[in-house]
Amino acid sequence: MDLQILKSLVKTNAYHIHSGKEVPFHRHTETDEIFYCIKGEGYGLLEDGSEQALSVGKAFIVPAGIKHSLRSDSDLYVCSILIPKTA
Repeated sequence: MDLQILKSLVKTNAYHIHSGKEVPFHRHTETDEIFYCIKGEGYGLLEDGSEQALSVGKAFIVPAGIKHSLRSDSDLYVCSILIPKTA
């Protein structure tokens, strides 16, 4: 694998999910997604109904193709990393 190509394909972002809000369910077919909580508390949700608690320092990992969402109980701040599936 060409490391420079991989570096160009990894995408990062930061999100603020306001208290009491839920991100609509969605999926990424070609990338895994990692959410890392930097402030607040909430939940990572999967299409099968399972939930994972998020608090500072905790991560929520979503494999490519799986519908997922985030829900906040307080103002939730997360960093997101989209990582392409490798062949």
